[in-house]
Amino acid sequence: MERFHCAVTDIADGPLDPAAALDFVSDPGFGGIAMFVGRVRDLNHGRVVTGVSYDMFEPLALNGFRAIAEDIDTRFGPKVRLYVAHAKGRLGVGDLAVVVAAGTPHRDEAFRACRELIERVKHTSPIWKQEHYEDGDSVWSEGCSLCGSDDTDGAGEREHDHGDVHRDGAAR
Repeated sequence: MERFHCAVTDIADGPLDPAAALDFVSDPGFGGIAMFVGRVRDLNHGRVVTGVSYDMFEPLALNGFRAIAEDIDTRFGPKVRLYVAHAKGRLGVGDLAVVVAAGTPHRDEAFRACRELIERVKHTSPIWKQEHYEDGDSVWSEGCSLCGSDDTDGAGEREHDHGDVHRDGAAR
């Protein structure tokens, strides 16, 4: 059985499926399954969000997902299954943007593998996100790969706003 599932799903073809992730990483010998599901939120940096658009060079993104999974596999061993699927296209508030899951014999390794998988996908994948706002404006996010380890929002969470680039190309 395949141990990694890496996919890009065009939202026009249907939504991401968390149940498929759970099925993929399940095994009778696994006592730990961890999943992260990322959804489009309705507010970001004080602005009302109506949706987002994700764009990517799909072959490069898929190669990157697979490389991340292979690297995690080298450290967690043959008793790990990993699933990563990212949406492409225009998503509305509440739509699923990313689903990652890890199945392992024990919960600690499942949590650690899942956390590493989502962090590395978010910080290294060639995925571009454009937020659309209630006022009609749209902003391209510069992305997590530019984030420094000292950027926080005061609550221990990493902050990912490093200046916005608007439709006219001007940094703000």
